[in-house]
Amino acid sequence: MSALICTLISLMMAAPALAHGDDPHTAASVWTFDPLIVLPIAVISALYTFGIVRLSGRARRLGAMHRQSLFFYGGMLTLAGALISPLHWLGEHLFTFHMIEHEIVMAVSAPLIVLARPVGLLLWGLPKRARRGLGAAMRTPLIRRSWDWSTGATSATVIHGVAIWGWHLPFLFDAAVTNTSMHRLQHLSFFATAVLFWWAVVWKSDYGAAAWHMFLTMLHTSILGALMALAPRVLYIAQTQTASAWGLTPLEDQQLAGMIMWVPAGTIYAAAAMTMLALWIRGSSERGARNA
Repeated sequence: MSALICTLISLMMAAPALAHGDDPHTAASVWTFDPLIVLPIAVISALYTFGIVRLSGRARRLGAMHRQSLFFYGGMLTLAGALISPLHWLGEHLFTFHMIEHEIVMAVSAPLIVLARPVGLLLWGLPKRARRGLGAAMRTPLIRRSWDWSTGATSATVIHGVAIWGWHLPFLFDAAVTNTSMHRLQHLSFFATAVLFWWAVVWKSDYGAAAWHMFLTMLHTSILGALMALAPRVLYIAQTQTASAWGLTPLEDQQLAGMIMWVPAGTIYAAAAMTMLALWIRGSSERGARNA
């Protein structure tokens, strides 16, 4: 683990030199201003802010709203950090940083935004007519049934797992690296299915079921990370082709990426599962004490 941390630090220290050296990117292009990424983040953040302003004079529980806003802005900032900051540029050159980017999106940004429960404030950020129209559409049976099904614990766990394993098939992952549209779709798939998963385990499951589904997610993502880390040959040709410019072989780059999915990302899911398990045990003890 310490070797992994040292390697990441040395790679990050090498980034400025490469940005100014022979790399085709210049220092000005290290930040990624893709309008299809920047605009949704900016618009959603603005709507949420407008919603807070409109409701601040009406809300009785300002403290709760402010706590939720901290979760929301934390989630949006980390999402922007993953998709817009130099981390995204680094991810285009090294599989290691691409994996860090994805894990931030799925295991940091998504749960923070889910904890904020932002839908109500986002609706209040809209003009009155649009707010009422969208609110009515969200209450239609088709939308409600679709949402209820996709945020069921089992459904969400499977959907999120299929997205993770599907996009990590070598031919699909390399295609996403070389095609901008597929790369956007990959990020959207990871984020959207992560939101469904975290919504299911945080807001729609009891603590015991939530712990179980988090454990399953930790298990299958750790297995995928281990397969990448322990593979005897390079599986992701396009993603690792520039690794030598950073002092790594393509196989070493793939191994580091696999280790990040295996250990640090797995630790996040394990910690969340243990938290839910502790809450479930405490709730069971309190119910037992009341019934005694």
